[in-house]
This record gives sequence, C-alpha cells and structure tokens, in this order.
Amino acid sequence: MTVRRGLYTLAGFLLLIGFVVLGLSVDERPPPVDVALADAFRGQHTEPAGQVAGLVTNVLGPVLPFVLGAVLVVLAWRRRNLTVLCVKLAVVLLLCRMTSLIAKPVFYRERPREFPDLSYPSGHVVAVACTGFVAVLLCAWTRPHLARLAIIIIAAAATVAGALCRIVLGVHWLTDTAGSVLAVGGVGLIAAAGLGLLPLPKDPA
Repeated sequence: MTVRRGLYTLAGFLLLIGFVVLGLSVDERPPPVDVALADAFRGQHTEPAGQVAGLVTNVLGPVLPFVLGAVLVVLAWRRRNLTVLCVKLAVVLLLCRMTSLIAKPVFYRERPREFPDLSYPSGHVVAVACTGFVAVLLCAWTRPHLARLAIIIIAAAATVAGALCRIVLGVHWLTDTAGSVLAVGGVGLIAAAGLGLLPLPKDPA
C-alpha cells in the first residue's frame, strides 16, 4: 500500500514538472499547433459555433466545483459515516481548483485574442478537470467498479469538451488546456495520496 501510494505521489510530481516545463516553454511564444488552432477558430466567438461553445462553457466551467462541493456537504450531512471521506475530497477539490488562480500570475501568458485575465492554465478546464477527478474518487470509494469506469469516461469527455469550447471561443491556446489537465492531475494525485484516498479500495496492494 505504501509503495503504491509513493508511486501515485511520484506520478503527481512528474505531472507538475510537465506542467511547469510546458508553461515555461510557451510563455513568450505560442508553438505552431497553438497558432494553427487559433487561426482556424479566429472570429468564431461571434458565429453560431461560438455561441454554442459559450453556452456549453457556462456549464462546463467554474460552477462545477461549487456544485460538487455542495454535493459533498449534503452527502456528509446525510451519511455521517462518509463525513471524513467528504472532507478529504473537498480538500482535494479546493487544492486542484487553486492551481489556475496561483499559476496564472506566475506564467503571465496572454490570450489568443483580447480578453480579460491571463491565459495559462485555463481556469475553466481546471474547474472541469478537478470536478471530474474528485467525482472519480468519490465514485471509487462509494460505488461499484462499473460506476467508477462510467464516471471516468464522463469526466474525460467533459474535460475534452470544455477545452474544445475554450479554444473555439478563442480565449485559450491548446497548450493552456493541456497544462490545466497536467496541473490538476499532479496536484490531485499528490493530495489524494497524502490524504489516504489513493490507492483506491479496489487497487492491489
């Protein structure tokens, strides 16, 4: 158990290193893939595709961690045997969500088009990814294996959809969204392992 926990922690640190390296490498000049996608979707924020993306990103965004936080509060209140678990999950959720708030001033990257706030990492994608990460942990500790698999698929799909919407809207580079996933994965693994949420109940020792 201790060995596997150490592996999760190591994986988390590696993801965080990847997040920092990526942020530093794209801080001053966006790579070709960023430029190509930004050019492909330039001006789409005023078109029907951008309007749809705007509606989707209103749901797949900062509101999600608050919704999950409320769920954890209700769950802890109604099922007292899950109170400790819910508190731990709330801590992981908070730490993961803070990654964009802390990191943006560090990298100070500009957006693909004129838009308030900084660019790296995407706060919207961080919000979706951290909600999905904690939802997977919650499911793994309270639901059967098939439910865990289903929520993993849903969380991954929601994160990809949220990232795509931000790119279509022209408010984030592709690497902003990739960095968001790296940051959440890194902080999430380290925090979850430190709080005893990893390894998962079904994981081998």
